[in-house]
Amino acid sequence: MLIELTDIVKIYNQGEVNEVRALEGVQLSVAQGTMVCLKGASGSGKSTLLSIIGCIYPPTSGRAVIAGTQLARLPDRFLTIHRRQTIGFIFQHFNILPRLSVLENIILPLMPLGFSPARRRAMAEPLLERYGIHHRRNFPAGEISGGELQRVAIARALINDPPIIIADEPTAHLDTHLSREFLATMRELKGEGKTIIIASHDPLVTEDAGLDRRYGVQDGRVTQDVC
Repeated sequence: MLIELTDIVKIYNQGEVNEVRALEGVQLSVAQGTMVCLKGASGSGKSTLLSIIGCIYPPTSGRAVIAGTQLARLPDRFLTIHRRQTIGFIFQHFNILPRLSVLENIILPLMPLGFSPARRRAMAEPLLERYGIHHRRNFPAGEISGGELQRVAIARALINDPPIIIADEPTAHLDTHLSREFLATMRELKGEGKTIIIASHDPLVTEDAGLDRRYGVQDGRVTQDVC
């Protein structure tokens, strides 16, 4: 399994008056090259679960193994390195910097890794071509369309060629056409061996034929496999 979570507990502000138990005994296994959906209401623990899968922070207790590495054993610095090598993120609001160019946004994840400017551009070129945004490469990202922004966000998630793509409510601000375009892209990436984790309430996502599993998240637990 590429992702293996066993008895995961996540507690915020542990031992304090405002302690919150966000995850409680989570069990989740995801095989390489599959696409799964996490469905849960606000406050269900879904975002915390994504953050653990995404190597943003380790669990309070339990065993989280992401791409062969156990998170609890990693100091923060090495957790960051593992995240940069392993995870590509697609955010709900894209998190695109509007004053930077399309190219500059795509190569942002490469900036801490010591690649030369020429190497960063060379790594971005195939993605600019693949997603039809090469002609926009030098445009400020704030001046392109919503569909183009979506493709910039996908290209940025892929720039490090990570094995895992995490998308948090990726269709929340897209129309039906763009949502379907996004899902078609995710199915294509799955076919290339990427592992896709999508958190969503959108029926277009939760009922997509490309999903291998659908999980419910409620009260900090993965309550069901609804596929």
